[in-house]
Amino acid sequence: MQAAGGASLSGSGPARPDRARRIALLALLASVVYVLDQVSKFLVVEFLEHEEPLTVVPGALVLTVIRNPGAAFSIGTGMTIVFTVIALAVVVAIVRTARQLRSLPWAITLGLLLGGAVGNLTDRVFRSPAPLQGHVVDFIQVFPVTRFPVFNVADSAIVCGGVLAVFLAWRGYQIDGTRQTDEQAEDRADEQAGERAGERADG
Repeated sequence: MQAAGGASLSGSGPARPDRARRIALLALLASVVYVLDQVSKFLVVEFLEHEEPLTVVPGALVLTVIRNPGAAFSIGTGMTIVFTVIALAVVVAIVRTARQLRSLPWAITLGLLLGGAVGNLTDRVFRSPAPLQGHVVDFIQVFPVTRFPVFNVADSAIVCGGVLAVFLAWRGYQIDGTRQTDEQAEDRADEQAGERAGERADG
């Protein structure tokens, strides 16, 4: 049914272009992250690998190239193939989730996660020592005295996206653009508990 002016009463009319804009933003942000990640890795490998670490800000920022077989921040260095499979699964999950995307904050979050995941996945697929076992190029070291793990642009995007995802979930923001309050969550939990109790009674 159409309301005056041709707008759909169900809201499906404006929902499609809204979703398209969110998906476009996701794709744009993911592309920017990916390009920055790959270009920065190319440059540091070309000019800094096998060279002495380059101090950018004394005591705060050093560029030093390492090849990381593990996950972000050098976690799980002996599980390269496992992390490759996980990265593939993350990319597929984000692409599938995007079909329901109507939230601007979630578009940013998923864009950061997708760009970072594809950036490191590219290294794992195409870099040495072998396909699907490639070592990721890390080169950013902050506050060297703290021995904080060396990371890259993709890692930064993944961490920022993960933090945003936790915050949005905590605040009740949904992928579809709605927001679930604590009261609504409690009401839904009560409804589900009542449904389960009814099922047990019927059984």
